[in-house]
Amino acid sequence: MTISTTASTSTLPTLRAAESSRRALRADARRRDEGQSLLHYLAVSISASILVLLLGVAVAVVGLPVVVGGTAMTVLTQSMEPGLPPGTLVVIRPTPVDEIRVGDVVTYQISSGEAAVVSHRVVSKTYADGELTFITKGDNNDTVDPAPVRPVQVRGTLWYSLPLLGWVNSLLNGANRTIVLAVVAGGLFLYAAVSVGGAVRDRRKKTDAAAAVADQAEAPSVSRRRSR
Repeated sequence: MTISTTASTSTLPTLRAAESSRRALRADARRRDEGQSLLHYLAVSISASILVLLLGVAVAVVGLPVVVGGTAMTVLTQSMEPGLPPGTLVVIRPTPVDEIRVGDVVTYQISSGEAAVVSHRVVSKTYADGELTFITKGDNNDTVDPAPVRPVQVRGTLWYSLPLLGWVNSLLNGANRTIVLAVVAGGLFLYAAVSVGGAVRDRRKKTDAAAAVADQAEAPSVSRRRSR
């Protein structure tokens, strides 16, 4: 009985030390996991925000105009400042000429049948030789445009505008569109790969940390069994 009592008493400091070691290891593992999780969530949040921004730009520049049969254009001159400064994205949509009102911003061909267009505000409606025409003027101009705008010249009216995104629209025009779309698609695939890889890496680290804690907890027990 005396021998048994002495052995049991001598193992108490060892057990307490082992328990303290296990607690310390668990605390360290928890702190590492929390730090890694915070960085991971921060990276994911930033990436998701950028992704949402890119999707929003794509919808504004390409998606919505296609839905209504409209066109996205870029303001290049100062004639419509301050409301529509250069670089503004303007999206126009087809509008029956009899529904165009004074105060609307219309986009029209400078010469009928030609590609060059202007977006100016309607300041009055007139009739020339029995045909409805529009007198237009840039908000930043001192005088009205030199010639009335005929219905055949009208491409549409302003639906909405977004500052600075006109430069993005210019970038997406022509051959650049394919390049930009390829870059965006590659970025989305990269984002998905990084997210999946990060999740797998975090899971593996947690598994390794748990295994290390278990090994450390098992070591004092093995040592005691061997000493006996």
